[in-house]
Amino acid sequence: MTRIQCFPPIESPLAKVLILGSMPGRASLQASQYYAHPRNAFWPIMGDLMGAAPNLPYEARIEILQSAGIALWDVLATCVRDGSLDAEIVEASISANDFKAFFLTHTGIADVFFNGATAEKYFHKYVRPLLEPNPLRFHRLPSTSPAHAAKTYRQKLAAWEAIFKSL
Repeated sequence: MTRIQCFPPIESPLAKVLILGSMPGRASLQASQYYAHPRNAFWPIMGDLMGAAPNLPYEARIEILQSAGIALWDVLATCVRDGSLDAEIVEASISANDFKAFFLTHTGIADVFFNGATAEKYFHKYVRPLLEPNPLRFHRLPSTSPAHAAKTYRQKLAAWEAIFKSL
C-alpha cells in the first residue's frame, strides 16, 4: 500500500464555487495535474461548458477555471491507496484537507460541488462537522471518473451544467 498526497488547491480570490474530488488517481499523480486520466470526463465537460478543453495546455485550463470563479481541490490531503479507485482507499489512513482555513480565505464561495459520491461522503464525515454552522450549499454531481459508467457523457454534462447556476 502506498501513502499518497493530493495537490494544492486551484484557487482564486474570485472563487464562488468549489469543486471537490476525493483524491487524485494514479495518472493525475504521475502527471501532477488534476483529472489527467485520458478517459476522465472532467476536462471534456469543462471544455464543453467553458472552453477549458483537454487539448489546451493545463495552465490555460486552470486560468479559465480561475477566471470563471471556480476553485478545484480534493477532500483528502493524504491517504493510503493502491491503484486509482476510491474503493481502494484505506479509511483508517485518511487525513482531510484544512477546509476551515480554506473557507476563511475564500469567503466568496457559496456552493460546493462534489465530483462523485465518495468525495461527498468523506467531506460530510471528516470536514463538515468542523465547519458547523456554515452557510455553504452542497451539491453532488455524477463522477467524471471512467470507472463511473452508470451515466453517459451527455447525462454527466447535463448534470454538471448546475455549476453555472451558482456563478
